[in-house]
Amino acid sequence: MKFTVNRSTFLKKLKDVQLAVSSRATIPILTGIKIIADSEGIKMTGSNSDISIETLISVSDEKAGLTIEETGQIVLQPARFFSDIVNKLPDETFTVEVKDGVQTSITSASSAFVINGLDAANYPHLPEIDTTKAFTLPVNLLKKIIKQTVIAVSTHESRPILTGIHFTISDGKLKAVATDSHRLSQRVIPIEGTEELSHDLVIPGKSLQELTRLLDDSLDEIEVAVAENQILFKTEDTYFYSRLLEGNYPDTNRLIPENSSTQLRLDANVLLGAVERASLLSHEGKNNVVKLTVNNDSVEITGNSPEVGRVNEQVAYKDLNGEEMEISFNPDYLKAALTTFGPVEITMKLISTLRPFVLVPSEDNGEFIQLITPIRTSS
Repeated sequence: MKFTVNRSTFLKKLKDVQLAVSSRATIPILTGIKIIADSEGIKMTGSNSDISIETLISVSDEKAGLTIEETGQIVLQPARFFSDIVNKLPDETFTVEVKDGVQTSITSASSAFVINGLDAANYPHLPEIDTTKAFTLPVNLLKKIIKQTVIAVSTHESRPILTGIHFTISDGKLKAVATDSHRLSQRVIPIEGTEELSHDLVIPGKSLQELTRLLDDSLDEIEVAVAENQILFKTEDTYFYSRLLEGNYPDTNRLIPENSSTQLRLDANVLLGAVERASLLSHEGKNNVVKLTVNNDSVEITGNSPEVGRVNEQVAYKDLNGEEMEISFNPDYLKAALTTFGPVEITMKLISTLRPFVLVPSEDNGEFIQLITPIRTSS
């Protein structure tokens, strides 16, 4: 194998596939990057037990300046070491040549490295997924859905199914929901061309976070195909595979209350600022708790830490109706939820001191809901 390529183009693609590589891989060869040079171009693959990323630098890409003198394949490891070498090379182009089966030379201007590769035949095969029933999603919308729901994914492995986001597709709509049993985030969007499709799957939250890092804002659409235990996200030159979580996701519809006794309408950023200030104090105390008090004509955020002190803030609101109420909560949960809305007007719907409360955009059409469970306090 021998090829010459533009260093910055190669490095960008290399960093993409590196997202799937773990230095703690249980299979040693997966700490490396698989490189194949053929008539199409250079194909690079990175993988771990959860995700695999494959990307192509095409010979027709003028920016890549790719010349393939000899086809072949190799695995270079560890991926970070190979990436560091390419990053530090002195010239705009460099040449990779494999000699004697695995010995690989990397040359650029007056610089020359020789590193030992591994036989690519031993690299695990990527899953085969039928793309005939694939559907497309706008990239910016997919990234937004992930950002809005991944905050509620569980970080505890005691219930593995809750470490993922539950996606269902039916009747031309996609619903994404995540919960860690203390909070819930749900987003529903219509998708054109999926009226005949029906899917029910749980994708690991960590996989989706890596996907958002991979997706460039310049991309318009991404193709999605589903297999029995894998999902594929495909752009023009990159394939992103993720395993699916096994098991049944809990029925979250019953967690979302239909009625409320108190409704509060205000700017999300105004409430976010007040909670952030109160949490400065709550984080210093033993109990990370902030209290919201709703009276007939006032809304107050309170943080009380006997070890540190107390903070009170009157919160400006647009509209308030219903019963008076006090509710205590984890400020980090509320801050994360408010951040997903951005600078819009929201409605808080409260039921009682110990029942979950919901946040929805005031222009509510049922498409976006954040739910948080209060904290029981002794006072």
